[in-house]
Amino acid sequence: MTINTVVLILVAVGAVGALGYALYNFFSVKKMEEGSVLMQETAQAIRIGAGAFISYEFKIILIVGIAVAILLGVLISPTTACAFLIGATMSELAGFIGMKIATYANVRVANEANNTRHLGKTLKVAFKGGSVMGLCVGGFALLGMLIVFLIFGFGFGQIEQLLGEITPNWIGIEASFSMTISGYALGCSLIAMFNRVGGGIYTKAADMGADLVGKTEAHIPEDDPRNPATIADNVGDNVGDVAGLGSDLLESYVAAVMSTSILACEIFRNSNTPISETLFRTMLIFPLGFAALGILACVIGIASLLLRNKLSDNPHKELNMATWVAAGCSILFGGIFTFLAFRDFTPADFEAANFRAGAFSPWIAAAIGIVSGIVIGVFAEYYTSYDYKPTKNISHASKDGPALTITQGLALGMKSSLLPVAVLAVAIYVSWLIGGMYGVGMAALGMLSFVSATVAVDTYGPISDNAGGIAEMCGLDKDVRKITDQLDSVGNTTAAIGKGFAIGSAALAALSMMSSYIYSYADASSDLLLNIVDPLVLAGALVGAALPYLFSGMLIEAVAKAAQQMVEEVRRQFKEIDGLLEGKAKPDYKTCIEISSKGALSEMKAPAIISIITPLVCGFVFGPTFVGGLLIGATMSAVMLAIFTGNSGGAWDNGKKFIEVGGVEGEGKGSPAHDAAVVGDTVGDPLKDTVGPSLDILIKIMNVVCVVFIALFSKFNLLSLLG
Repeated sequence: MTINTVVLILVAVGAVGALGYALYNFFSVKKMEEGSVLMQETAQAIRIGAGAFISYEFKIILIVGIAVAILLGVLISPTTACAFLIGATMSELAGFIGMKIATYANVRVANEANNTRHLGKTLKVAFKGGSVMGLCVGGFALLGMLIVFLIFGFGFGQIEQLLGEITPNWIGIEASFSMTISGYALGCSLIAMFNRVGGGIYTKAADMGADLVGKTEAHIPEDDPRNPATIADNVGDNVGDVAGLGSDLLESYVAAVMSTSILACEIFRNSNTPISETLFRTMLIFPLGFAALGILACVIGIASLLLRNKLSDNPHKELNMATWVAAGCSILFGGIFTFLAFRDFTPADFEAANFRAGAFSPWIAAAIGIVSGIVIGVFAEYYTSYDYKPTKNISHASKDGPALTITQGLALGMKSSLLPVAVLAVAIYVSWLIGGMYGVGMAALGMLSFVSATVAVDTYGPISDNAGGIAEMCGLDKDVRKITDQLDSVGNTTAAIGKGFAIGSAALAALSMMSSYIYSYADASSDLLLNIVDPLVLAGALVGAALPYLFSGMLIEAVAKAAQQMVEEVRRQFKEIDGLLEGKAKPDYKTCIEISSKGALSEMKAPAIISIITPLVCGFVFGPTFVGGLLIGATMSAVMLAIFTGNSGGAWDNGKKFIEVGGVEGEGKGSPAHDAAVVGDTVGDPLKDTVGPSLDILIKIMNVVCVVFIALFSKFNLLSLLG
């Protein structure tokens, strides 16, 4: 049995296994009781609002997607366009199904907490809901890769074409298989960008409106049914933190796998020390097999939590255990598979591929990625959990007002950037020493090899947050809210850890794609270099470094505009609806949902399109050298910003929660210190849930766009035309 056959079987088993287990958990959650009539009505309102927004957003995505597919079909190849549509479909399906289960699981989590008053049992329901999103991310990503490789790689013979001459298209572009799989990654990236940006603007506009007026002005509890923005806030958790998260991590996962396979293509065709044909075939398809085994490891990790009869009252420990089981199984399975895949190659083959540790080189590089991802997660936990000093300092600073709260949070976020970046730097260098640039790609894949477990843990957070909102709105006992708040607090930390994984893997995958990009236009006889002191490269790097700041500013401004409208609407209703604050009248939830929807839909287009248009315009005007600098600058700048914004926002949020649980003596809900902490949390909301998660998509979508279109603008650009 050939390596191709073995890997395709593994991928099919991984995809079917993950999606099958997701389906089982979906219906297992859905058949649970929803609770009282009021709880059912509240959950239904959230479900309808989330579904309506996703439907509106899909119409915009469909128009942009068709336009991009036509462009790819005409300028590159029909196969690239088809792969792009497959990627977009897989990403959209994962986000939609994950959002759907979240809107079913939230009320069932609240009901479980109400019936059992047991933290462990409630955790299991929330995690089971989150597992559907996690398994769908891995399952649909693998399914799409399987389709692309089966139809275009083997069916259309594009892999065989890589071994010989590729017939150019009508404008002289060689549309190889690397272009096709780049198209698949681009489809996933486009959906992730719109879902993250649109969902992030929606959820934070509602959240800020609800907090600024409800908590700090009216002094009513979070998710109080008298607050008109509460339903919109809960809807936002599902469209931003679930659907957006799922598309985001699926895109990261696909980028890690595809960038490594693309690099194998470029090393084989364009390197000055080409690898053998047999080694090329193995290196091309190996990342898919490694990813498939990682998904199977995630099934084991998720099941290790869900199949236990009794869980402890320490949700953090239980969630970490599920993640560690998945990571450990991924390392074990990956090691065995790597040995079997590369054991028959000679030292000369390994030297040509820069495999300095022989057959185990890809596995060691992947293990480095896994370990570095875990270490980055530990740092994220340290800086964002209220169990540790940095976040506690923010809580105590709140006693002296919002200015010091914000100052302390900014300082924390800036300081928190160094150690994760240092870990990334070490991971990049060591993985390169072990396996060359292919090793760097494998490090990115290793970091996300247990992505389904990571996403399951991450998604459980917004489900728990929604459950707390439903408990408050339906007047359930305070003990119920205490359980959901404890789960939600852990969810803030797991979300910060997940964002650390996303941006870390994005940096590694971007470096792999950047290498493929340079291979695509550089002379094969020369070394793979991008001279940073070349004025054109340096100019591109400066522009690239500024781009994430422009992108972030646009997102924050978009959230602020929508939030301002929400604040005005909530104030209007408190003033004009008689008896609302006394609980004698019902608020108008629908208007607030419409404000968030319209704000998100109108504001998300420009930032999303800029991420695609900018590298293309720069490429067709200044050429590939300038764009190479652009990618370097944007990647370095975005990594720092993403870590800073994610950790600052997470710390502000948990600093507020630390006051709410009585962590600061003499302070609590409704106190001046709590009001200051709410302001800090509100400032951090768009940073951690809109800006931070979108930045890793920005650098990946820019790199993918450049890999797809490099063949065009390396030949046709204004600078070359002018001589």
